[in-house]
Amino acid sequence: MIGDVAHLWVKICGVRDVATAVSVAELGADAIGINFYAGSPRQVADVATAAAIVETLPSGVEAVGVFVNHTVEQIRQTCAAAGFTTVQLHGDEPDRLIDELSELQVIRAIRIGEDVAAQTTTLLAGYTKLIRPPSAWLVDARVSGAYGGTGQTVDWTQLAPKHRQGWPRLILAGGLTPDNVAEAIAIAQPEGVDVASGVESTVGVKDLHLVERFINACRRAER
Repeated sequence: MIGDVAHLWVKICGVRDVATAVSVAELGADAIGINFYAGSPRQVADVATAAAIVETLPSGVEAVGVFVNHTVEQIRQTCAAAGFTTVQLHGDEPDRLIDELSELQVIRAIRIGEDVAAQTTTLLAGYTKLIRPPSAWLVDARVSGAYGGTGQTVDWTQLAPKHRQGWPRLILAGGLTPDNVAEAIAIAQPEGVDVASGVESTVGVKDLHLVERFINACRRAER
């Protein structure tokens, strides 16, 4: 899980098949996101395919189940069947789900607009009522009607460490590409980064050349 590795945690999200997952792992990703949102072009075909991906991943490469407005029961059943120990809540789920999923590591995706401070202050106030905070915040751009994968960036300057007092670990997402990720890392200094559309040749199809460039850019930036 993010924070357990000495270097920047790099997640490639929206992987849909075993062959791509194996190649992405070989290129040096720390994690692979498997999407169960029916409204996404990156949705995995079924739980059996997800389980095959999880089983194939080498030790040290984490599988993250990505859920959007699923129930606790749906998430638990899917995690048990596929073998996930980490989930990403990427919808409008109530905060209490983080406590209810106590057996899992939970990444809470937050979609932010222009006023980052106002939005995150409200979110942090809500988390004080929980038994445990999320393991990390994945910060994505707010786009009306969309739950990630839009290619829109966030204001990295508002995510710099001086603005993040009391935050969980930061996973930076939203519009990252091989060409801009180094700048984003330098400005926001996140603990992790996440990419989906920025390493695709067509929607939902990962381009391994772009994946390699993205991961290499991350490794150079962290040094």
